[in-house]
Amino acid sequence: MKSYRLNRLFHPVSGRCFDVAIDHGFFNERGFLLGIENLEAAVGTVVAAAPDAVQLTVGQAHYLQSLPGRAKPSLVLRTDVANVYGSDLPRTLFSRMIDAPVEQAIRLDAVCVVVNLFRIPGEPEVTDQCIRNILRIKPECDRYSMPLMVEPLVFQPNAKAGGYMVDGDLDKILPLVRQACELGADIIKADPTDDVSLYHRVVEVAGRIPVLVRGGGRASDSEILARTEALMKQGAAGIVYGRNIIQHPNPAGMTRALMALVHDGATATAASAFLKSGRSAKKPGRKV
Repeated sequence: MKSYRLNRLFHPVSGRCFDVAIDHGFFNERGFLLGIENLEAAVGTVVAAAPDAVQLTVGQAHYLQSLPGRAKPSLVLRTDVANVYGSDLPRTLFSRMIDAPVEQAIRLDAVCVVVNLFRIPGEPEVTDQCIRNILRIKPECDRYSMPLMVEPLVFQPNAKAGGYMVDGDLDKILPLVRQACELGADIIKADPTDDVSLYHRVVEVAGRIPVLVRGGGRASDSEILARTEALMKQGAAGIVYGRNIIQHPNPAGMTRALMALVHDGATATAASAFLKSGRSAKKPGRKV
């Protein structure tokens, strides 16, 4: 019965998913609020561009779910909060899950819940907390037929990278993605590898579990479009992008450009036209 909710997450024609993450305020970092200080306006802009899903928190999901009509994007509910993203880390790191996460997701009419699986150098306790979170939420997801998205993230040492910097080393990503699958993920949300041409290995190690690619830090338009085109060719089932949309000068145009890549198989060059116009006569991803 999880398939009923997955049908609302994955596009019926392309079979892929484009989820826009706007849950950054959960993590208590000032820099994460750029572009979403007015969250209601940010949600409205993204919804108008019609992605498949929007990722929000329990306290902010109402900005999406209170909108009238049937055509709005589906809700992916963030269920855990962490303090691991700052350039100056606190003395004690944590990853905590909200109470009764699946029940709250059901009340909010979410189609999926998402939880982190961190691998942070020198911080095995945080990984332990993440695993405990997953072990706790997995039976509830199965009981209520709620798809579980696990987000395996490999971090670089904070002293080297300075906060929110992920490690694209294939040899580190592969075992963590596989661990997420072993723990019961229905969907994987993973970072791109440093060498994008190797991403099919990540898709392979996940087996039948669809892999959505995480956007990570802000990148140039040409880089994010070219990378997304390459990732789709590597077999990714979609993308979950946040800051490359919400911090973009034209978030609606970027959303439509990425939709063309994910759902219509457009090239990066063709998709870039949406950034110039900000709109199109035909919404991408709605082939007939």
